[in-house]
Amino acid sequence: MPKNWPRIRTVGVDGMLVSFGERLSEPANRAALAFRAAMEAKAWDGIEECSTSLVSAYVRFDPLYLSHEALRAQLERLCDSLDWYEAALPEGRKLWRIPTVYGTDLAPQLEEAAQAAGMTAEEAVASLSSTQVRVQTIGFAAGQPYLGELDEAWNIPRQTELTERVPEGALTVAIRQLVLFSVSTPTGWRHVGQTGFRLFRPESETPFVLRPGDEVIFAETDAEHLHNMRKGGPDGGATCEALT
Repeated sequence: MPKNWPRIRTVGVDGMLVSFGERLSEPANRAALAFRAAMEAKAWDGIEECSTSLVSAYVRFDPLYLSHEALRAQLERLCDSLDWYEAALPEGRKLWRIPTVYGTDLAPQLEEAAQAAGMTAEEAVASLSSTQVRVQTIGFAAGQPYLGELDEAWNIPRQTELTERVPEGALTVAIRQLVLFSVSTPTGWRHVGQTGFRLFRPESETPFVLRPGDEVIFAETDAEHLHNMRKGGPDGGATCEALT
């Protein structure tokens, strides 16, 4: 367990943040996911919500029922009960295979991103389509995942200027992470792939399709197949299977 971590901090009058590192790493993300799952399993009285970011677990509680001091003591005991950096990931996770068109006019920044990573476009596609990445957190827009980590070669910066707009289902890359966009929006991430996967489904009982801890393979396909798969529904040809 890293020295001086995890750290527990107060967030406003009704929140506590348990952080497992100052920057993203696989062990710190694993720890945050496992800690949140443990919190939910314990179902402590007075806890109203648990969620995670890349390396932290957030706990919202009822301060009229549970004092800051009492909750901090409970969290400290839970932190000390396990090496969270080596903890098993939560149960119920899924492995998704999402068909993706790399490059072409659907994803016009593939070659630019490949060059920044020191690869040819073909090498970039081989790398991105074969790497199984974890949903590290959901953020920026409803149901939108940050996924990683990619190989060190993909530690490329975001653009200094924004792409005016990428479409829903765009796969983008920077800083060893992928982001799959749930909405059409401007971005500083390079657009390298296009999927037909609809991430946010407000009409569903589970509107966020991907959950933190799920894993994804962005399997290569071509534009014709993607067009046909889009007609089949919001999964855009994606399939999933249980991981645990």
